[in-house]
Amino acid sequence: MLQPLLIEIGVEELPAVPLLKELKNIEKKYAKILEEYSLLCEFEFYYTPRRLVLWHREFPIAQADSVEEFFGAPLAIAYDEQGEPTKAALGFAKKCGVDVSELLKREKGGKEVLYYKKEVKGKPSSELLEEIINKWIESLDFGKSMRWGSLTKSFIRPIRWVNVMFNNELVDVELFEVKSAKKTFVHRIANFDALEVHSAKEYFETLKNNGVTLFQEQREKDILDTFKSLEESEGVTIEIDEELLAEVVAITENPTPLLGSFDEEFLTLPPEVIITSMKEHQRYFPVFKDGKLINKFCVVSNAYTDDFSKVIEGNERVLRPRLADALFFYNNDLKKGLSTDGLEKVAFFKGLGSVADKIEREKKIALKLFELYNLDASQKEDLVTAITLAKADLMSEMVYEFTELQGIMGGYYAKAQGLSDAVAIAITEQYLPTGEESALPSTKLSAIVAMSLKLDTLLALFSINQIPTGSRDPFALRRAVNGIIRITNEHNLEFDIVKTLKLLAQDYKEFDFSLLENFILERVKQYYKVNPSIVEAVLASGERELLSIGKKIEALNTLVESDDFSEVASLFKRVANITKDMDLAAIPQVDETLFEADAEKELYNAYKEVIAKEYESYEEELDALFGLKEPLNNFFADVMVNAEDEKIKNNRKALVASIYNSILKIADIKEVTV
Repeated sequence: MLQPLLIEIGVEELPAVPLLKELKNIEKKYAKILEEYSLLCEFEFYYTPRRLVLWHREFPIAQADSVEEFFGAPLAIAYDEQGEPTKAALGFAKKCGVDVSELLKREKGGKEVLYYKKEVKGKPSSELLEEIINKWIESLDFGKSMRWGSLTKSFIRPIRWVNVMFNNELVDVELFEVKSAKKTFVHRIANFDALEVHSAKEYFETLKNNGVTLFQEQREKDILDTFKSLEESEGVTIEIDEELLAEVVAITENPTPLLGSFDEEFLTLPPEVIITSMKEHQRYFPVFKDGKLINKFCVVSNAYTDDFSKVIEGNERVLRPRLADALFFYNNDLKKGLSTDGLEKVAFFKGLGSVADKIEREKKIALKLFELYNLDASQKEDLVTAITLAKADLMSEMVYEFTELQGIMGGYYAKAQGLSDAVAIAITEQYLPTGEESALPSTKLSAIVAMSLKLDTLLALFSINQIPTGSRDPFALRRAVNGIIRITNEHNLEFDIVKTLKLLAQDYKEFDFSLLENFILERVKQYYKVNPSIVEAVLASGERELLSIGKKIEALNTLVESDDFSEVASLFKRVANITKDMDLAAIPQVDETLFEADAEKELYNAYKEVIAKEYESYEEELDALFGLKEPLNNFFADVMVNAEDEKIKNNRKALVASIYNSILKIADIKEVTV
């Protein structure tokens, strides 16, 4: 039998960021606990800053009855020669909760063993709910937690009320010394006191009628709908930051977007400064008109009122000193200009010197890449200037206040002091990409600056054995490798992760280079979203140049997805097996005079025709090599490779090996699984 179940855990205001980080686990953890208690069923989870709610439209009134089976020791051990039960039998009987005379026998693993089966009647759900809820709450991990009163247990915020109604009847539950009651708290402006609710229906209606939108999806929809209305009525565009939107949804129970404004004088600040100040300090959304930031902002109020004028005034009043401080910092920084003075006192990492030392290492890398990629000599001065001043904004007042603006502010300050656009852009884009969907450096000069930063961080940390382990990666080295892959692909920059890196590593303390190579290869395997065996096949070919790796993966993936690939793959795996004992680096020259069958000649001629051509892509080359399928099938049908004559056998193996070697230059087909 099924009945509705409502569980509400009332708390003091939950901080948004820890809640959102744990959000993906909350329902999973609850479902896992229900499964442990054999009560798993559908449910919905809702949250506001003041409550965590679980709602079951149908919940079992009891666990299902079950049968438990117990297997004990073999009979030879369970009874002595006189047939009396031994300690093994007595212990098993005690475990089963019965007298030894009630034990049965059952064959298991070819032996007769002690056996007992008992029917277990399911417990009523109401008796288990307190244990389930406590277990669920204790399983939640929000990072930092707190204790209150005389309690020794901790939670993210103090729990103030608990309401558990099963079929609208109160279930006695105690959580953090708070006993369940048929009451809830609504929006503080609507009513500060607890309100009684006698059913799930009344609970939902009470919240709705008193300023609480319980359903987070509805709160998000309400916010976005109001954004759209404001945009249409005001002729503006509100920039939606998904992370900020999620935060606002998490900290409001009655969200109401409102438009406010600030003095136009602050628009002299770089837009990123205004936007960051509004988002980080106030959780405001920036407003644009005709693609330009204007002196307005959108705040999502949690007030429950018909008159929001005071709310708007209050937020405008709070924002002004924030922007005034930013303008003060900005003007001070402009007066000082970009300077690396002081960076020699800023430590990068123990054993790796200061940030000034890092700049010098990056400069050496950048100059080597500059030569490698044959950039115009006229750009060399811009490159050196960009690398030299790239970290200078770390000493600025603005970046001290807003660390996330490093690089961006350096770009603005570079422009302000008359440096070239190329230098300013390179400084601005040095940290790109910052994530999977992030923009990339827009010029080759910027690309070299960004790569130099990442490559130095990789080489420097590996040189002192600071290698990421498990999920620990404090210097984001995995992201650095992903960034290098993306940049090289975007700007068509060849980068051999062995040859090029060994060239760059000469200026670092010697270390086991294979560790870095394997680290990068692991990132390559994670980067390409294709059948993993395709990546393995390409890497097994020995290819280590990033551009070629990407092109080969793309080419092989296209062919693997074709209808006849399984048949072709099977054929070429046979080719691989025939040559597995051969040294493919020293294949003997094929001697046409030793051919005995027409199939040999046809295959060799077809192969010579394939390798004589020049191909525009790896896909075209693989397609041509796979086109040898028919003459290869004829060859295997008509020719005995392991002929008695050693010369003929070796010649045939050399032919097969030559074909396989040509494919192996692109990928090791035998590694592909479909």
